[in-house]
Amino acid sequence: MPLVCLGLSHHTAPIEVRERHAFPPSRVVEALIALRDYSAVKEAAMLQTCGRLEIYAELDDYEVGVGQLRSFLGNFGHGAVRERYDLDSYLYTLLGRQAIEHLFRVATGLDSMLIGEAEILGQVKDAYIQAQQAKALGKSLHRLFREALNAGKHARSQTRIGEESASIATAAIDAAKARLGPLDGKSVVVIGAGKMGRTAVRRLRDEGAQRLIVTNRTISRAQELIAEVGFGEAIEMPGLVDALAAADIVVTSTGASHFIVTHENVAQAMARRLDRPLFIIDIAVPRDTDPTVRDLPGVTLVDVDGLKTVIDEKLEVRREAIPQVEEIIEEFIARFGAWYQSRLAVPVITSLTQKAEAIRMSELARLLGRCPDLSEREKMLVTGMSMTIVSKFLHSVVVKIRDKATSNHAEVIAQARLLDELFELDLADRMAELLPPAYISDADE
Repeated sequence: MPLVCLGLSHHTAPIEVRERHAFPPSRVVEALIALRDYSAVKEAAMLQTCGRLEIYAELDDYEVGVGQLRSFLGNFGHGAVRERYDLDSYLYTLLGRQAIEHLFRVATGLDSMLIGEAEILGQVKDAYIQAQQAKALGKSLHRLFREALNAGKHARSQTRIGEESASIATAAIDAAKARLGPLDGKSVVVIGAGKMGRTAVRRLRDEGAQRLIVTNRTISRAQELIAEVGFGEAIEMPGLVDALAAADIVVTSTGASHFIVTHENVAQAMARRLDRPLFIIDIAVPRDTDPTVRDLPGVTLVDVDGLKTVIDEKLEVRREAIPQVEEIIEEFIARFGAWYQSRLAVPVITSLTQKAEAIRMSELARLLGRCPDLSEREKMLVTGMSMTIVSKFLHSVVVKIRDKATSNHAEVIAQARLLDELFELDLADRMAELLPPAYISDADE
């Protein structure tokens, strides 16, 4: 039952591809419920950020399961344009240890566009919670995501990977400063009052922006954000053109599946600006801004992929922490690996103990039937003695099977077959469970 990761990210796919396969946050649980019904998918979780969409799964059959995951992802796309490119050319598939290591690198911030970004650990936690809500988690992914979250926390507390506080939202503000200079005296519109929007608003306040306008699909959330930071004003979405006409900078990050900032409303705003330029930073995936606004005179648009240059300049301190974080990752891989491989022993131990317990209870019943005059205390003593004999007899066997399961798959399978033959454990129907669980291949060792 191999663990796999199938996905696309900023490393392999441009934003126009990633956004076509982004699941609206409100539909992630629904999608996971649908994914559960695929025959080869035993359990699954979906991690979605502005830079990636990844499905982690444990499969009953690798070839069939990966095909089903690809089909599932390919069937979800926005618009007919999805037929114009080969999705498989952008996808990567990671198996066993590679998939496990990858999730740990993601959770610790090593695989992010912005190394050590502050948001990623919360996004991994969201993926874990959503999979729980969809009842799509089993023992393997439950343990894997818990360990990934712990690895991320250790990395942030024990290394400098999270220093020089920065995120995609703050990188957007830095891009605005690089383009326009100091922000004091500037008017800024923030579209979206989610986590990214909140981070941007706080940074804009600290940078001394003169005027701040926040708009959101739900006006109450924009109002709450303004009240929280004590700065700016909230407006309804229908007032967006007026806000654009007054702005120097626009930062947009919503969960919408369609363009919020359209060619039409930017054109209307620019007609009222007397040749004053407008700088738009779109950090949403799917994008909030129609890319054709770049064709309008005086408009500059930067999307999340366009922030890479700004991001690279801020990462020197964090890069120095990478070797330490990689050591933490290796420790967590080893810990998860020992647990995952030890599951190989479960069906053998279960069958052996069930067989012994069945014999014990049968013989105990025969003895008590022949000795009807025993008192209740005497019956309890005999029962306790029978349980102790079985427990002590099996103890060393169980310990050795568990130890072998974490180090030598071939030997524990040979032991299982021998025990099956000697004790008639009926393991034949469960031998598939005894196969190595595709965690570490020979090539990895």
